[in-house]
Amino acid sequence: MTRAMPDVSGFFDRVWCLHEIRPLGAGRSLLAIDRIFLHERTGAVALEALARRGQTVRAPLRTFCTMDHIVDTTVGRSDATRMPGGTAFITATRAAARAAGLRVFDLDDPDQGIVHVIAPELGLALPGASLVCPDSHTSTQGALGALAFGIGSTEAEHALATGALRVKRPAPLRIRVDGGLAPGVSAKDLALAIIARLGPDGASGQVIEYSGSGIRALSMEGRMTLCNLAAELSAFAAIIAPDDTTFEYVAGTPFAPKGALWDRALDHWRQLSSGIDEQPVDEVFDTTGLAPRVTWGTSPAQSVPIDVPVPDIGGVPEAGESLRRACEYMGLTPGTRLQDLAIDAAFIGSCTNGRLSDLREAARVLRGRRVAPGVRALCVPGSSRVKRAAEAEGLDRVFREAGFEWRESGCSMCFYAGGESFGRRERVISSTNRNFESRQGPETRTHLASPATVAASAVAGRITDPRTLGAS
Repeated sequence: MTRAMPDVSGFFDRVWCLHEIRPLGAGRSLLAIDRIFLHERTGAVALEALARRGQTVRAPLRTFCTMDHIVDTTVGRSDATRMPGGTAFITATRAAARAAGLRVFDLDDPDQGIVHVIAPELGLALPGASLVCPDSHTSTQGALGALAFGIGSTEAEHALATGALRVKRPAPLRIRVDGGLAPGVSAKDLALAIIARLGPDGASGQVIEYSGSGIRALSMEGRMTLCNLAAELSAFAAIIAPDDTTFEYVAGTPFAPKGALWDRALDHWRQLSSGIDEQPVDEVFDTTGLAPRVTWGTSPAQSVPIDVPVPDIGGVPEAGESLRRACEYMGLTPGTRLQDLAIDAAFIGSCTNGRLSDLREAARVLRGRRVAPGVRALCVPGSSRVKRAAEAEGLDRVFREAGFEWRESGCSMCFYAGGESFGRRERVISSTNRNFESRQGPETRTHLASPATVAASAVAGRITDPRTLGAS
């Protein structure tokens, strides 16, 4: 039975209403969940707890599991990881998932990869669908028009057993982005600019609904980067109404509808997103003059255009202590030029910037160049599909010839994963999503940036504007 299109104007509101089984009062609803994704860091916890209670997964064909968070990414990897006890996470999740009849994207699976990369590329995240995963960056899938949000292990158990969750309905925060991005500027730079303007709690508990010409001009992968970083605004989720760019991306993916089902789905998705750009908005961002950005502190909100020095913390007394701590941790003082900072390492990868377009962006800068002496550089594709596609284009040779390590797919050193890390107090420029204290290693100092900025900095040996190098 097909439910009638809800008579509400916002895209998020429409998707929510289509999945609301019943209101529960006090702003909460019982919400139908279409897809559940697990990974090895938390998957066994939820599945084993379910089994102990004698319960089963309600919809195993709509539940998936991947090995991504703590797996080793070196060539020839196995279940062994450098994280103490990590092998047990992998083997326990594998056993529990297979016992439950779930599709497991294991280490030797050609579709293995980071959950937020493989869900879109396989067509597991679809426009108008609801999707949950025990991971804060699940909001990535909102780029396709899915209501995708992170949950805890207890909520995962409930969703696995019932196919539904009790959720407090979040308020929408509608952000319109006007204009396009100049050469050398990416969706990562746009996301960092938005976070800097709104602050780390700027969308606390809300669903960010992106719209506008600037969003329509982004590729699907750029939109994923933008929605991925909604977590750094403390958002419940982020979502973008689907358009032809979305439909072209989804068409032909392995799990997308086929034949007559595709035609029906496409008609439904078009109805779902009709008239969305006509609604009022809460915030407007103009991309005119947007430059590559780099974080200087220990929060994704602490970023500046690459040619702007570390800000004077005396000008913001209400946040002075946290800013002083960030400066102290990062070994910086107000007025320091970021482009004067030498780096020890460069990292390209993660669910934020580990897709094929990200690797192409970095390779354009690296082609014909070499990483500076003394800089350790790594590239970790976001999925095995991305890795194969990059190798088919010869991008792996570009990275290797430049002096980068070329790895298997996984989260890798985005968060000190697998027990592998950068060194104590090393200064790292990274395409990842978080620069918290010790995020990438013991007292490691992380600067977040786009893949192009990371590549340019690796070549120069210091933080560098990619527009000064361009493509070789």
